[in-house]
Amino acid sequence: MSDNPYNVLGVSPSASAEEIQSAFRKLAKKHHPDLNPGNQRAGEQFARISAAYDILGDPDKRARFDRGEIDASGTEKPAQRFYRDFAAAGDDHPYASTAGFEDFAGGDDILAELLRRGRRTTVRMRGADVHLRLNLDFLEAVNGATKRVILPDGEALDFTVPAGSRDGQMLRLRGKGESGLGGAPAGDALVELQVRPHRQFKRDGDDIRLELPISLTEAVLGAQITVPTPTGPVTMTIPKRSNSGKVLRLRGKGVPRPDHSRGDMYVELKVVLPESDPQLEEFVESWSAGRSHNPRQNMEV
Repeated sequence: MSDNPYNVLGVSPSASAEEIQSAFRKLAKKHHPDLNPGNQRAGEQFARISAAYDILGDPDKRARFDRGEIDASGTEKPAQRFYRDFAAAGDDHPYASTAGFEDFAGGDDILAELLRRGRRTTVRMRGADVHLRLNLDFLEAVNGATKRVILPDGEALDFTVPAGSRDGQMLRLRGKGESGLGGAPAGDALVELQVRPHRQFKRDGDDIRLELPISLTEAVLGAQITVPTPTGPVTMTIPKRSNSGKVLRLRGKGVPRPDHSRGDMYVELKVVLPESDPQLEEFVESWSAGRSHNPRQNMEV
């Protein structure tokens, strides 16, 4: 009786399709005859794991096996069970072509190439991609920066982070991944950006938001004040009688876009009183109009 396909692939009966595929990939890379020339045992082991995946990699066959409708050999499969039989079979054998392995057809690793092209193909395979993370300050992401990453082989690489980059964005450094096989090109390095928050600025799409403290005098009388922006300080006009919560817009002071335009910056005013000012308190006590003004008169109670 054939081996239980779950045991052959080393997975549990509750394993997901992704877990089954991953287990098959790992075992097939280890035992594929092209990677073990002259090793008959590797060829036989590859035949076993291929037969197991032929059942578990097909949802219908897997369901029938789980229900006990077919055994571990699979009733609709050819009788061949060993790699020497596969090599002798014609082009119609399922392991001599991509039949039974359509889910690997889009893969970019050596296994996908071997399964697509068959036993007698000279392996030429693009290298695998490597994944890196890069911590980035808020202003570096907004304005762009030159940063350095250390590749898995120890190489230090300087590259440009484009202006307007976002948290979680993936940058591709072409040809900086693992080496290719058989003269094929190397893979890429994929760098995931992790942007630290800023203590003043908040990003809102391509716009920047800032809460700006102003004095009571500036709020009542208006003023020309200096405001920080991601590209440096600018002068902004505070209108007379500005309340807390009033939002002013600085056009083009937001995040750069790919078309070379920029978002805007929105400045929310926050009136801040001095902690102690006896003169102000004396004025307010004698200010009769202030006593009669009720800013909540239109609120429902």
